[in-house]
Amino acid sequence: MEIINPQKNNPIPVFNVDPILVLVFGILTCGIYLIYWNIKVAEVINAVADREVISQPIAIFSGCCMPVNLYFYYLAGREGLPKIYERTGEPGKDQSTLLLILGFLFPMVAAMIVQGDINKLYR
Repeated sequence: MEIINPQKNNPIPVFNVDPILVLVFGILTCGIYLIYWNIKVAEVINAVADREVISQPIAIFSGCCMPVNLYFYYLAGREGLPKIYERTGEPGKDQSTLLLILGFLFPMVAAMIVQGDINKLYR
């Protein structure tokens, strides 16, 4: 199932996962699930933004390399999530600082926040 972006007739992939499951799967797989999660989130953010905000190499390497992980969350909070807020009709806000700090200290919590915002697309 895909949602069509009315502006560009661009399909937005459906990646609707409970944020708690992101945490659980991340812990159970020792973070390997987050590599898959990063790739899927990058696909959704890029489709919503109608351009490449997060490249696939960044998404892949952010699952296993801390500085790239921080850059992933910075891009998601700075350029990706505002486009999602725009699509869902929420007031735009810059989450980059929060996600950068959480990405450094608790990356799975940052992932939960991003997933929660992405899930709003599918309501």
